[in-house]
Amino acid sequence: MNDTNAHEPVRHNAAKSRYELTPPNAGEPSVLEYVLEPQTNRMIFTHTFVPPEMRGKGVAEKLVRAALADARAQGRRVKPQCSYVAKFIELHHAEFGDLLA
Repeated sequence: MNDTNAHEPVRHNAAKSRYELTPPNAGEPSVLEYVLEPQTNRMIFTHTFVPPEMRGKGVAEKLVRAALADARAQGRRVKPQCSYVAKFIELHHAEFGDLLA
């Protein structure tokens, strides 16, 4: 990840059901969207978007790590419908596999 986004915080925008990372120049935010199932206490990750100019800089990974850490802290299980999140959890199964619903 380069220095332009390494220290930018991931923001949980619960009103929009997504995690966001906005670049310092206030361009289009990178987002990880989810649907919350209150009856099962499960987060379904539906879509990850990173603007073209921010791709390849670790932004999607930063979003997913923050979202999974938040899910764990809240005692939630997760279901990845988004292919990026599914692949990320597959590659980091030892760290995040226990969160799968």
